[in-house]
Amino acid sequence: MLHIEVEMPDGSVEKVAAEAGLSIMEVLRGADILDGECNGSLACATCHVWVKDVRLETMPAPCDGEEDMLDVAFHLAPSSRLSCQIIVSEETDGLRIALPRPTLPA
Repeated sequence: MLHIEVEMPDGSVEKVAAEAGLSIMEVLRGADILDGECNGSLACATCHVWVKDVRLETMPAPCDGEEDMLDVAFHLAPSSRLSCQIIVSEETDGLRIALPRPTLPA
């Protein structure tokens, strides 16, 4: 089983099991870590995360729709991505991301 490391806003780190082929948003929703209100249709930014890993530089660039949604995300950073657009694979195993406070479930 693959995994994703999630830095929570309080500084703690959670290691979350992740199935290949799912988006990181789907994995984090399943773990009750974030909402992902639009189900990955690029209509919101509730799955916004910061990629805290050197592999950010080797990931495919965000598509235009992702860029548009990132423009409305809170706490935008150079490493901001929408987790619905990052697919879990062997290449993302152990990827570390951080949650900006607004992505936490209510």
